[in-house]
Amino acid sequence: MGSKSVIGSAAGRKIILMDSISYIDESEREQIVISASHGGVASARYALDHPPFLTIFNDAGVGKDGAGIAALAILEEAGLAAAAIYHTSGRIGDVADMWVYGIVGHVNRRALRLGVDKGLTLQEAIRKL
Repeated sequence: MGSKSVIGSAAGRKIILMDSISYIDESEREQIVISASHGGVASARYALDHPPFLTIFNDAGVGKDGAGIAALAILEEAGLAAAAIYHTSGRIGDVADMWVYGIVGHVNRRALRLGVDKGLTLQEAIRKL
């Protein structure tokens, strides 16, 4: 298993870093989850099982028909905030690298309402919550 750790808090919620969204469990419900997984349909399913306050993914290069960020729309429809960093700014599967170097590249409307916006570093986006 890769890494999963609580690194602090923002907006009264824990900030949880995990290399894979498949590590999510009930303790992450309503928390801030930063996952180094792609933001595809399968990743959305994991997030929907234990809905976080905000979920951040890696865009994995976006892919054909936006497959790498499909979770953002799915989570928006479920009333959840989600965003993805540019794959060129943080390594997929390496949440520590994403946390240090990640730049937000894609947001759903709910995340935008929280202050998470394109062009912010991941850490700036979390501080704005």
